[in-house]
Amino acid sequence: MTKYFKTAYQFGALGGLLSGISFYVLSLFHSDPTNLNLVFGYLITPFTVFLAIKFFKDYSNEGYLSFSEGMSVGAVSFVLLALLSTGIIWGVLGSSSSLFSAIQTSKSAVLEQNKELIISQVGQESFEVTQTNLQSMTPWDVALNDGIWKILPGMFFSILISTILRKNKSSST
Repeated sequence: MTKYFKTAYQFGALGGLLSGISFYVLSLFHSDPTNLNLVFGYLITPFTVFLAIKFFKDYSNEGYLSFSEGMSVGAVSFVLLALLSTGIIWGVLGSSSSLFSAIQTSKSAVLEQNKELIISQVGQESFEVTQTNLQSMTPWDVALNDGIWKILPGMFFSILISTILRKNKSSST
């Protein structure tokens, strides 16, 4: 089992740490680092998944890769990345109430700026529910959202990369 997941653990941990560090560094320069960190996540997630699957294929599996092996390695990699990123962001926001308040204020301002457009598309009731939810948002909500947006592209890229890198052993001798 270690053979299958050693590279996934390494690259998932690296990606998660980079994502958490990215959030922290971006928070030093922007009052709301969440959107920029999502963009960074869209770059680091496929890179992490690719490296985990590629290294598994080349160094742990003698150059062969079945689709299921690629999906397993990819899944462990992006889930670990998401868990670490979520934990670090939650810790950063939990220890900095001013940063969390700035994020909440920024998101409220964006909601108010787009009020008419939102109401025209989804209605007054949906706008009010969103506004209420935004006011009751916690640091965990922000961190969990970041983690979810690492898992969704991670699944997509695992499928894509596993398909592209797949190379099965031939059954003939």
